[in-house]
Amino acid sequence: MDQQSFAGDYGIIDTLDSVTKATLAAMSETPDARLREVMDSLVRHLHAFVMEVRPTEQEFEQGLGFLNAIGQATHAKHNEAVLFSDVMGVSTLVTMINNGEGGPLEPASALLGPFWRLNHPITEHGASIVRCDTPGPALFARVRVVDTSGAPVAGAEVDVWHASSVGMYDVQDENQVEWNLRGKFITDADGRFHFRSIKPIGYPIPCHGPAGALVNAQRRKPQRPAHIHFLAHKPGFKTLISQVFVADDEDINRDVTFGVTRHLIGDYRAETGPAPDADVTGTWFSLDHVLVLAPGESVLPKPPID
Repeated sequence: MDQQSFAGDYGIIDTLDSVTKATLAAMSETPDARLREVMDSLVRHLHAFVMEVRPTEQEFEQGLGFLNAIGQATHAKHNEAVLFSDVMGVSTLVTMINNGEGGPLEPASALLGPFWRLNHPITEHGASIVRCDTPGPALFARVRVVDTSGAPVAGAEVDVWHASSVGMYDVQDENQVEWNLRGKFITDADGRFHFRSIKPIGYPIPCHGPAGALVNAQRRKPQRPAHIHFLAHKPGFKTLISQVFVADDEDINRDVTFGVTRHLIGDYRAETGPAPDADVTGTWFSLDHVLVLAPGESVLPKPPID
């Protein structure tokens, strides 16, 4: 057996306070400094929460059951842990801490969400990401990717995805073909790409699991305002995860996942003149948007679904 150093005696537990002291003492020899820091803080806050709330044994069992249910509701096409973190506001806090100088500043970042997938199909500039019959007013988006000085970023890969006109992503809806309303674009020499889709609409989060049950118990509207997701990455730049929201969505001020910041509200404009594609008549929409990449390491996130 390898030689290991162990923390000393923790003492006999004889008061409520001694439980916390003993738990901290037991972890005091953790060799990984960051793990020791994180767990020390977690224990102190968790024990303080228990002391404040003073749960009954039945409530404690219910809480453990809730945590178990998060894992049980997660599968290849749905990540309940990500959804729960989103509706608790934790995902947004982590995003803001790690991007935009600790706040909603440029470069604007947003939640990844539970429906990003690896290997979006590479799509030609100007092509449609509507891959099956999906009703909705046409949207023509023009996007430019620049660095923090405003210079174009050529050769960046940008994943685009959003929900359909029934408020579901392709992986949720058997009536959509795979990769519907998804595409990967490579920016040109001027950092630009453009594509056709439909104007996004708001949608409710999946409420079949514990996160939805919690939202319903709190009498919160389980709605996300309309948005399009973007994920841009290129070596030498920090991967940018963003969402671009529709300003006039009725739920723009009450996103159930707390993901709307000022910099993420896009300029979706209703147009009545000739559309870029001749088959589009009547009112259509345009979106012009700029994505700003900061210098850093280009690391793709772990996909929340397979």
